[in-house]
Amino acid sequence: MKSNTSPVITSQPKYISKTANDAGYIDYSEEENGTWKILYERQTQIIQKRACKEFLHGLNVLNMSKNAIPQLPDINNRLRKLTGWQVERVPALIGFERFFELLANRKFPAATFIRRREELDYIREPDIFHELFGHCPLLTNQNYADFSQHYGQLGLAASNKDRAMLARLYWFTIEFGLVREANTLKIYGGGILSSTQESCYSLESDKPVRTPLDVIDVFRTHYRIDQLQKNYFIIEQLADLQQLTTINLKQLIERARFMGMKASNYDPNEGAAC
Repeated sequence: MKSNTSPVITSQPKYISKTANDAGYIDYSEEENGTWKILYERQTQIIQKRACKEFLHGLNVLNMSKNAIPQLPDINNRLRKLTGWQVERVPALIGFERFFELLANRKFPAATFIRRREELDYIREPDIFHELFGHCPLLTNQNYADFSQHYGQLGLAASNKDRAMLARLYWFTIEFGLVREANTLKIYGGGILSSTQESCYSLESDKPVRTPLDVIDVFRTHYRIDQLQKNYFIIEQLADLQQLTTINLKQLIERARFMGMKASNYDPNEGAAC
């Protein structure tokens, strides 16, 4: 199985987002709601002892429906009160500019389709399960939420060349980050938390390299969107994400570019999503 992906993909979409009514609610089918129930039940069991405490707290606070796809107006009512964030309904694919703009304005993009049963274990496009289950619980955490907004602001101001570097930072933190908790590694990356296989693999396999987060090292590390990760970066606490908003990432990008990519991790098929 491969890893779930992130909000920006450049290929032709297989799925189309659902249309909401005037109140923002979507009439999902029985099968679609059943797919959510299957995904929710099995993933909550898998991540109970693997997810960071902040994620589990956020999942509890949001009180998502277990048996049907949550409706965005209901999620937004809770998020708005906690961190001022909202989930914005978007088409299956959005461009970099729109993605950064939404984050900069405390809006998290979410396509409103859910994967088909034959793609239960892996879907290339980020569906509503990946976005709501994988990411929204941590949007209740101020450190995570503030970093996400800052990242959007950086992306809006960055050149296309720098955006490719910033994509790696998002990938190895928000999507596939690990955090140390009482001397034990836990997961906070949404790409891991919404993936059955990667949730176990990221913590228990002896194949990937796990190293403390070093921003320049992150900028010099390639990744793939279509396979389990070869590298994971570890932060000591979610507050470390807040600290990333205080450093000159543009300067670090230039230093990383001068040093060049890590040869051992070079992969010409690296995904360009962020």
